Amino acid sequence: MNEKREDEEFDPDEELTNEYLMKLFGGSPFDELAAEDAESDPEEISEREREQREELERTDWRAEADLVYDELMERVGEAQPEPRLAPTRRACELLGDIHRAWPMIHITGTNGKSSTARIAESLLRAHGLRTGLLTSPHLIRLNERITIEGEPIADERLVANWRDIEPFLRIVDGELDEAGEPRLTFFEALTVLAFACFTDAPVDVAVVEVGMGGEWDSTNVADGAVSVLTPISLDHQDRLGSTVGEIAGTKSGIIKPSAQVVTAAQSPEALEAIRRACMLQEATLHAEPEKFAVTADRLAVGGRLVSVRGIAGQYDDLPVALAGEYQAHNAALAIAAVEAFFGGERELDYDTVVQGTASAVSPGRLELIGAEPTVLIDAAHNPHGAAHLAQAVGETYAFDELIVVLGALHGKNVEGMIKPIANVASRIIVTQSDSPRSIDAFELGERVADAIGSETAEEKRLAVIDRAQDAFETARETAQRLSAQAEGEDRPYSVGVLITGSVTLIGEAAALALEDGWKPTPEEREAAEEGVDFDALEEDFGEDEA
Repeated sequence: MNEKREDEEFDPDEELTNEYLMKLFGGSPFDELAAEDAESDPEEISEREREQREELERTDWRAEADLVYDELMERVGEAQPEPRLAPTRRACELLGDIHRAWPMIHITGTNGKSSTARIAESLLRAHGLRTGLLTSPHLIRLNERITIEGEPIADERLVANWRDIEPFLRIVDGELDEAGEPRLTFFEALTVLAFACFTDAPVDVAVVEVGMGGEWDSTNVADGAVSVLTPISLDHQDRLGSTVGEIAGTKSGIIKPSAQVVTAAQSPEALEAIRRACMLQEATLHAEPEKFAVTADRLAVGGRLVSVRGIAGQYDDLPVALAGEYQAHNAALAIAAVEAFFGGERELDYDTVVQGTASAVSPGRLELIGAEPTVLIDAAHNPHGAAHLAQAVGETYAFDELIVVLGALHGKNVEGMIKPIANVASRIIVTQSDSPRSIDAFELGERVADAIGSETAEEKRLAVIDRAQDAFETARETAQRLSAQAEGEDRPYSVGVLITGSVTLIGEAAALALEDGWKPTPEEREAAEEGVDFDALEEDFGEDEA
């Protein structure tokens, strides 16, 4: 402790303030301790801890995150889900009931699930909530499936959570082995991983898209405060049911007791199945168009302007940066879901809704991945989705010609899918992705030709290129050549490329576009307009940069 300075005399008339006492005693009584701390060496850490820190600094987290996907892929694929919930619930319980750590908006349906989920997540985030989002599948990397506050989960957090849950997954696998049952599947393990990431964040609310169906989907171990059903049509009949009514019944399995239920406009048989489930669970149903609806929708720069009559309020001229008339209905469904999440009795703040709808994006849904020529990708993989895609392309882009690159997976209704696509295509190239579930390109070519007829196939210059990368490059080169041949005309000749039919195919296209730079940077675009040859610049300066 500091001693009182000899030249300081105590003045009994002086007010005993902190400042006076510190002056009297020569400073703060903690000054010496602070000085000693400053002069002393930093606290020594153990050699083991130092090695661990150095190892963490050297870790390639991106590579480690990619290894997580490889380990998940060693399990039974997500296309072969097990009709069960107990193993996923058991893993979540072992981890401390992570499936009950946050409220959830649960989304099922046939088409529009991901877009609706992303708009709902954006709206919740605009309201100041910390959000988690699980969607499927991914285009390029696993991280895309699990987002925290609108961003794909960081590699380091993905890896850390995977390492945390791995021992418990092994426990459940062992229990399943003893019972003679299949181990946790890809999607069951992914569900546990996503729920662990949400709990670790932690999130205020999670928006979760089912993997397939609803009743027996692994995400259904969590109870949705709000259950959302997008339009239901025929898909996955071998697993979900042979009629729309049966499929709707399976998907209605996500409806929980006393939940809020929000459904898009449905066919009579689908709506009847949903109403029946709501009655059994004593849930509150909000159905389009009775309880909410799109009241206006028009094209605008960068998307659409949509007006929505919600459950609790009217929201006019909302900017939606997604192409296609169906996205207006997805936005209305998402708004109704968020209203229901907040109780369904009060109107949402208009400016917050504008912020939410304007900032929502949906990768792989008529997404622009290339310029000069324009290259679009879309995840449409059934007749309903293909019809919406054809309508969206037609109203959004004024192409003189459109080259379609098509691939499909086994079990899909190729014939129903190709007919609306052929209506907007001037040329069709059939190919296949690297997925083992991909239909052989030559078999697919025959099925496409049979579906559209030989005369139309000849008119569309139907071609088969079995290697996807070659198909992409052929389509791009053809588009560039056709545009160049039309130079000198009164107006530019616009030729686009659309890659669609399966998520695996568009994922390969997205990865290649990123790797090869199909979209020029703003600097490249500006330089091109000024006549600068970037290839020549790279040749001139490449050796110096290396």
